[in-house]
Parts: sequence; C-alpha cells; structure tokens
Amino acid sequence: MTDFRNRYGAWALITGASSGLGAEFARQLAAEKMDLVLLARRRDRLNELATALKAEHGIQVKVVALDLAKANFLATLQKQTAKLNIGLLVNNAGFGISGDFTDNSLERELMMLDVNCRAALMLAHAYGSKMRAHRRGGIIMVSSVAAFQGVPFMSHYAATKAYDLVLGEGLWYEMKQHGVDVVTLCPGATATEFANVADTKPVPGSMPAPPVVREALEALGKKHYVTAGRKNKVLVFSSRLVPRRLATLIAARIMKGLGRH
Repeated sequence: MTDFRNRYGAWALITGASSGLGAEFARQLAAEKMDLVLLARRRDRLNELATALKAEHGIQVKVVALDLAKANFLATLQKQTAKLNIGLLVNNAGFGISGDFTDNSLERELMMLDVNCRAALMLAHAYGSKMRAHRRGGIIMVSSVAAFQGVPFMSHYAATKAYDLVLGEGLWYEMKQHGVDVVTLCPGATATEFANVADTKPVPGSMPAPPVVREALEALGKKHYVTAGRKNKVLVFSSRLVPRRLATLIAARIMKGLGRH
C-alpha cells in the first residue's frame, strides 16, 4: 500500500468504526501510522479500539460518539475536528433492513436513508471541500454488490447502496482534477455484524474483513470502484450481462434462501 500519511495527511476520519469493516479500516490505517478519528454510536467499543491502536502503533486517536441519523450530527462533528486536518474520509457507516418493504417500519427505513445516504453526502461535501482547497486528500465510499441490481426483500437497502456507488463514481472524476482520490468499495457478504442487524442468515463463505479493506486501500488513487473478492467480481460482472429483470429474479432467489420472503 501507498504511504498514506505522506500522501493524504496525518488524520483519517472513519465512520461506523466500532465494528466490522470500520474497525478494520482503523486497524489497517493505524498500521500505516495515520492518526484516527473514530466515529460511531457505541462509545465503549470506540474507546476499547482506540486504546488498543494507540498502544500498538503509537498514534493519536480521537473518539467521537455520534448518531449519523441525527439532523445536527455534522455541526457537532465539525466542532470536534476543527483543529484537525482530515486528509482521508472513510464513509463506511451504514446498515441494512430486510423483509417486505411495506411491512417494515417507515421510521427505520428513513433512518437507514439518513445514515447510508444523507450522512455520506454531507461528510463527502464538508470534508471533500477542505481537501479540494488543500489540493490533496482521499475519500472511500462504502457501497455493496447489492448496488448493481434490485434486491427484493432488501429493496431500499440496495437503493441506498446504489446511491453511494453512483455518487462515488461521479466524485471520482470531479475530484481527481483537484488532487483528491475517490474510490467506492463494493463488498459482498462479509463476516461482520451486518446480518444480525439486517435480520438475515449469515451467508456461507463470507469474506473476512481484512482482505476487503486491503482491496479498498490498494485501489485508492488507482480505480474508481473496486469489488472485493473474486466471487463477488464474477457476480457483479455477470449481473451486467443479463437483463435487469433476470438479475432481480436471481437476487430474489438468493434472499429467499437466506430466509427473507
């Protein structure tokens, strides 16, 4: 991997850092000697991770316990990072909801929209503007293989991830002329807490988090998006070769196999 600290600056901001891919981004960037702002709702988990990373890597870590679904989260975050030059943003926070769309709570669906899309947009704009002014920086948008077609029984989740993918692809082109690298990570099933939160069965053969994160970091500055894992690359490529209706039918069969129908 590249020398992230020299390329992007001292500080990286990681959302959803208390577990899963977010925590793994923190571990790998700490190994690159980047100082970290760890953001999530669960302060206890953030503190535990921060303590371990500071002891192992001798870096600075700032913990920010915030709910990205709240209307005023950005103002609070900007106050806490005002003296820090955030050179790398990892827009990782997100969650899924499964089941029949009209059976689900509208309030929770709107919360997912806020976290997966609204927060990612606001963070990319706020910190991306500063990166543009400094003519260097990096943004990692975390999307999903679900972004490439409709996914029945996770219809809205797939739509939020399609938003992240398309936003990231556009920003990749816009920002590169200002010295800012943007890449969108599209992981498939990964061994995280996602399935528990989304109320689905764990997917057999899920990838461990470390190689997923490694692919994203290695792609930053080289690709506009990356799909982690050979099987997931084949899945995404295949979905583009068949009619969209057929891709959606296949996704529906997969979801039924996970107990969501």
